[in-house]
Amino acid sequence: SDLSSGINAEWPLRPGEAFLKDYKNKQVWKQPANYIAIVRHHNGIADAAKVWKFKYWGLSLLQRFADMNPGRRIETVGGHLLKEVLPNTQNLGDDPIFGVDGDLAFNWAYTDNGCRIAVTGGHLSEWLSNDDNTHGLGNHFAIQPLTCRVNHDVWGHEISNIQDCPLASCKDVKIQGTDQKGGPHLKNSPAYGQYAIFISRCSRDFPFLGGRQLLKTIMEN
Repeated sequence: SDLSSGINAEWPLRPGEAFLKDYKNKQVWKQPANYIAIVRHHNGIADAAKVWKFKYWGLSLLQRFADMNPGRRIETVGGHLLKEVLPNTQNLGDDPIFGVDGDLAFNWAYTDNGCRIAVTGGHLSEWLSNDDNTHGLGNHFAIQPLTCRVNHDVWGHEISNIQDCPLASCKDVKIQGTDQKGGPHLKNSPAYGQYAIFISRCSRDFPFLGGRQLLKTIMEN
């Protein structure tokens, strides 16, 4: 996800742009998967990676993310199987993926808010809690999360850091980069990198760190 390019990932004409722009692979989106990895990188050079095992094997990302009603699914089990971070990597403490441990929650709906991917070690808002305080990848306040119908477009934002900023007392939600729709409580902050998601049927298919072009190798394989 390019944190200055707009909220929604697109289908680019050239797959070689996958690490430069928001990108989704149509074929991979529909493939069954048993494992998922999230990698933080800088134009294809990775500095951190985690791998999890899905609780229910054989479902595609399309199937998992389409399950919005009721949503609020803990999709992985046992916490991360693998975590790799290069030495001297910065900005890990409040990173929404690498700053907390736990499993991956998909489609975390709460009142009129939603988060596509969050880590359970962060704050997962209760269903009736309108606190705007679950943070992760793919966020939107003022939305109907069970149908994805937007109430107020200005509250969409791509990446929000781990923070305790409940709506009643905090008006300073920190967003990575500038990939947000302009809501008055959304505050731009430095981007820690770009985030890529990979899936596989075997956990050994994720050799991430140790080389400058490793992400390119994974894509080609």
